[in-house]
Amino acid sequence: MKIYSIAIDGPAGSGKSTIAKVLSEKLGIIYVDTGAMYRTVAYYCMENGISTTDGSAVEKALDNIDMEIKMADGVQHMILNGKDVTDFIRSAEVGQGASDVGVFIPVRDKLVEMQQEMASKISVVMDGRDIGTVVLPKAEVKIYLNADVEERAKRRLKEFVEKGKTDTLENVVEQIKQRDHNDMTREYNPLRKADDAVEIDTTGMTVEQVAAEVLKIVYEKTGEK
Repeated sequence: MKIYSIAIDGPAGSGKSTIAKVLSEKLGIIYVDTGAMYRTVAYYCMENGISTTDGSAVEKALDNIDMEIKMADGVQHMILNGKDVTDFIRSAEVGQGASDVGVFIPVRDKLVEMQQEMASKISVVMDGRDIGTVVLPKAEVKIYLNADVEERAKRRLKEFVEKGKTDTLENVVEQIKQRDHNDMTREYNPLRKADDAVEIDTTGMTVEQVAAEVLKIVYEKTGEK
């Protein structure tokens, strides 16, 4: 069986992780949530009183971070220094922290190296913000998902509610706008659509509709079924 990679990029709340999980299940390949890796770095900093906007402090913190990705029942678990932090890294605050630490070159270099090593050994579907442009520039399939900001905010708010967290739609809209700005304007590897990526606007589409469209592209590009 040949090894191939699927890169899914897009802004916050565009449906990347949801679709990546569906593809992983349908195709029987590993899903790598790269955003969770940045969130794990941010979580470590926040738990240890390190400002996520202090580049030199974050760089030093990397020496104390032992990060592992483990798969259990098809779900990716983030292990930080021996502790499963999967359930602790999904807050809006940690998401903003991930955006903060993601601008620092040493952080991106360390995590990109880990991601590329994984993809060299097994077939993966990987989602993030620079997968098709930086992490897996030779991926057989590149998808760029997008949706209008209010729809993306509603999706994110629904996730929060399902996890027992509370917020307002207005607040989540502002958080996503700030995240978009940070991701698209950072100097090093900003969020952008790869030239050879297929863009899909998921506004108003169901998960099933988006997944069907993406799977069609995957089958065409890889010949896998």
